[in-house]
Amino acid sequence: MKNQSKPRILFLAAADWYFWSHRLPLARQARDQGMEVFVVTRLDRHKQLLIDEGFFPIHIDFYRGLRNVIHELQTLRSIIRVYRTVRPSLVHHTSMKPILYGSIAAWWNDLPATINMITGLGFIFSSQSAWSKIVRWALMPVLKRLFRATNSYVIFQNKQDYDELCDADVVARARAAVIRGSGVDIERFFPRPEPDGQPVVLMASRMLWSKGVGDFVEAAKLLKNRRSLRCVLVGILDKENPDGVPEETLLEWDRQGIIEWWGERKDMDNVINNSHVVVLPTYYGEGLPKILLEAAACGRPLVATAVRGCLEIVRPEKNGFLVPPKDPPALAHAIEMLVGDPSLRALFGNQGREIVVQEFSSAKIVEETLAVYKNLLDRPSTVNSQPFLV
Repeated sequence: MKNQSKPRILFLAAADWYFWSHRLPLARQARDQGMEVFVVTRLDRHKQLLIDEGFFPIHIDFYRGLRNVIHELQTLRSIIRVYRTVRPSLVHHTSMKPILYGSIAAWWNDLPATINMITGLGFIFSSQSAWSKIVRWALMPVLKRLFRATNSYVIFQNKQDYDELCDADVVARARAAVIRGSGVDIERFFPRPEPDGQPVVLMASRMLWSKGVGDFVEAAKLLKNRRSLRCVLVGILDKENPDGVPEETLLEWDRQGIIEWWGERKDMDNVINNSHVVVLPTYYGEGLPKILLEAAACGRPLVATAVRGCLEIVRPEKNGFLVPPKDPPALAHAIEMLVGDPSLRALFGNQGREIVVQEFSSAKIVEETLAVYKNLLDRPSTVNSQPFLV
């Protein structure tokens, strides 16, 4: 399994499905360039697929969110042991919990290079609740110490997140970059003719209230009284997340005819091309929503909320509309404008496709990320940087 002559890249992710969905092209290209690729995650349905790709999957009992202190310490200890055994040349952490635990493990084992990819600052940073403010207050100095290590580099997916943490002196601008999103396979996601029949309005995401699922349903109720159309929800349930929409609620909406609940789908290129408009009314702290990139690549017009992440891909009056978060009437109005105007849909769709091809293709994003890898791997190793000391 181990070849000391090859650089070893280790990805730490919370779940195997997330790695497969968002990091597969990057991992493949790293493999094709002669690197050994280790994937450390909670293995579920993708273990054999990862093995078939020539990667080395390693299971850890990783769950999003916090459980009890003992379980969290056991998880951290498992990551430390894996890092000590594999001794990777570079570790790549994705999302907040892997960043926290992985950075500690990398520091503990004096690893030569660490990439922390912030895929959106999340609900904790976007919420103004008292609890979120307390968590932010506690988290910011921890991140500052983790990112202080001289072998650490931070990748942001949008400029708003980059500016926020750099301006707060959590991250040094010299040790950070903006690489927008995970990219999209423009050969798989390409425009096809709109389907016949009633216009289909699609929302695809994890089934979280903070993704705007409830707002989409409220907008669907308004639209049903004014237009003949179908409103469709697609995505995975997130039963671990207290913000998750219960499956019973989704089934009840479907039974009432408010929306159609299609569940989790693997063929998202077909799902998108069987729609007319794609929406994401999130008020979550997004990095850069993959569904909006895929929809634009398929030549579909977009409706999204004017929040960080969405602002990177939705260009108002060019490839879609931006609406205020938590505003179902505004969402319904924007959808209605597109549903009732096929020529506008075609214009926005064509321009959206051009934007993705020029700015967001998987090839471009992978190339930019591997350039960061190369820069870190070529640096002289600097260890024992003691990020926890002031």
